[in-house]
Parts: sequence; structure tokens; C-alpha cells
Amino acid sequence: MSEVKTASISIRMMVSSKVRDYAQLVKFRLTTLVLFSSVIGFLMAGSNWEWPQMLLLILGGFLTTASANALNQVIEKDFDRLMKRTAQRPLPTERMSMAEALLAAGIFGVAGITIFWIYFNQLAALFSAVALLSYAFIYTPLKRFSPVAVFVGAIPGALPPLIGWVSATGMLSPVAFALFSIQFMWQFPHFWAIAWVGYDDYMRAGYKLLPSKDGRSKFSALQIMFYILVLIPVSLVPAWLGMSGLVSALIVLICGLVFLTQSVFLIRQGSIEAAKKLMFGSFFYLPIVQLAIYFDRIW
Repeated sequence: MSEVKTASISIRMMVSSKVRDYAQLVKFRLTTLVLFSSVIGFLMAGSNWEWPQMLLLILGGFLTTASANALNQVIEKDFDRLMKRTAQRPLPTERMSMAEALLAAGIFGVAGITIFWIYFNQLAALFSAVALLSYAFIYTPLKRFSPVAVFVGAIPGALPPLIGWVSATGMLSPVAFALFSIQFMWQFPHFWAIAWVGYDDYMRAGYKLLPSKDGRSKFSALQIMFYILVLIPVSLVPAWLGMSGLVSALIVLICGLVFLTQSVFLIRQGSIEAAKKLMFGSFFYLPIVQLAIYFDRIW
């Protein structure tokens, strides 16, 4: 009995370890944020949805995003070894083989895009494929050569709400482009705040993400502030289009001003601590703005 119990415990530990490895491979928390944006886009499209549709959207979005993130880690395996925050991922530590990661990425990607193709529409499947391929094979390798990578990566990063909208309607619209534009502009201060905090780590791997060649410079901080200044009116476009009302416009404006204030502190202080506050502010900004627009729209 003791041998059976020991074997059972061993199996559970192996399964638990493998689950943790896959959670790291697919970047589970990042994938959850992506899914949130897709769901918001889907809900914005109208009230005539059913739970099976929602679950399929979440599953398709999760699998497609998981594939992109897994391919990202396959491509960056050797560089991940050089950074403290990524050195313990399953591929650099060889807890998972490249073959396993590639197989998982392939299965996830094909399954996710197939779900969009069969259960939603071809346009949703197309945008999902574009997001996956551009993130994995254009943005990922470009990170080591030019800060332009952030602009390229902002495109697949902004597609989730548009994919959600198209999944529900089968067509594009000004509302879909408004949601895309908000998420597109938000990514610049978001990514650059992260790049500021992790600058030393990124430099070890040769990643060039901050907009200034001098890295943590006043120019980089000014660029962050500039894009927040653009983000504020872009985030007010839904109210201007009449897809939401004054309540959400006020919330969006307040969030934008708080975000802008954090960027001003970064310009003045130029510190990692100020960048961390901006980074966390970016995590809160997007979901609050999206939820405000959504609830104002349905009320």
C-alpha cells in the first residue's frame, strides 16, 4: 500500500509540475488579459449571444494566444536563459523539449483558428491567424534589432477586441476599429513602462524596446507621455460615436489624466519606481476603460 501511495503522490507531483510548465509556456496571465479584451469586443457587438458561443470564443482565443506565446518562447529560448525573469521558464531549464513545445504550439494554433473558422466566421479566423503569425514570426525576432518591434507588436496586440466583435457580427465597423485603436495606442506606454523596469534584463538578451537608443532617457519618458496624450482622445472616440455615453467618457477621462500624471512623474524622476507605477497603472487603465464603455453602452 505504501508503494502505491508513493507512486500516486509521485504522479500527482509530475502532473502538477507539467501543468505549471504549460502555464508558463502559454503565459497564462497574459493570455487571460487578451481573452478579456476579446470578450469585451464580443459583448459590445450585441446582446444576442449564448453561453456556448461565449465559451467557444474563450477557448478559441485561449488556444490561439497560447500558440503565439509558445512559439515566442521557442524562438527566444536561448535569449530567455540570459534574463533573470525568464531563465526559469520550461524551455531554458530544459524541463520541456523544443519538440514538445513546438507540437503543443502547432496543436493549439490549428485548434484555435479552426474553432473560429467553424463556429464563428472566416474573417474571425483570418484575424486570429494574422495575430498569431505576426506576433510569433515578425514581432518576436524584430525585438533584437529595432524598437520598431513595439509598433509591429501593437497590431496583433490590439486585434483581440476586433476579433471578438467580428466573431459576433461577421463584419467590421467603426465600433470595432475604435476598440482596436484604443488597445493599439495603450500598448506603447504599457510596453515601454515594462521595458523601462526590465531594461537591464532586456539589454542582457540584446532586446531593443525603449524608443530612445539611450534607453532610460528623458526622450523615452517624453514618448510615453506623448502616446498617452494621444490615447486619451482616442479612448473618447466611443462616446463621440455615440456607442457610449457621458458617464463612461468621464471615467475614461479621469483614467487618462491619472495615467498622464504617472508619465509626468516618470519624466521628472526617471526612476524605476516611477516606471513601475506607470506599468501598474497601464494594467488597470485598459480593463477599466473597456468595462466603462461596455456598461455605459448596454445601459
